[in-house]
Amino acid sequence: MSLTMSDYNGLKAGDLAPDFTLPGADGKNHSLSNFRNTKAVLIIFMCNHCPYVKEKLEEINRIAKDFKDRGLVVIGINSNDAENYSEDSFENMKALAQRGIEFIYLFDETQEVAKAYGATCTPDPFLFDGDFKLIFHSRIDDPPGLEQAKRHELYEAIQEFLDKGQISIEESPSMGCNIKWK
Repeated sequence: MSLTMSDYNGLKAGDLAPDFTLPGADGKNHSLSNFRNTKAVLIIFMCNHCPYVKEKLEEINRIAKDFKDRGLVVIGINSNDAENYSEDSFENMKALAQRGIEFIYLFDETQEVAKAYGATCTPDPFLFDGDFKLIFHSRIDDPPGLEQAKRHELYEAIQEFLDKGQISIEESPSMGCNIKWK
């Protein structure tokens, strides 16, 4: 396991989110363009086996539940090489989703979506406004390994954006396992 940080050489603030159509753990195909009538879209590159993702799942679920009625859509995307990392297979994604995922969970088998976004680690969150412009690319909360997060930065940023239309919280790179490239 290699600890990797978010890369800020890809999408920049104000850049449009690349569109995609990917299969979901719910058995449906989902396209980013299907969420045009939302206030914000949170896309988190993640996977099933990463310990850094596992410790953040409860917080991701809380974000999805707390802000759903305020117009936020949360999308998890697994871009890991499932052939060499069987825990991240589409079947295992479905099993994880059935155990309590509160958000849309998609499989990027070709890894083209992760490359288009410049995602590098799991979890790697990207927050977009209703026009799909990048407004926040930062970690979920305190650095990995803390038993209890002291500050839930992503939650606060989403809340501030939905309340005030802006985000004053400084971005800090996410850290986690590297995406397992083919």
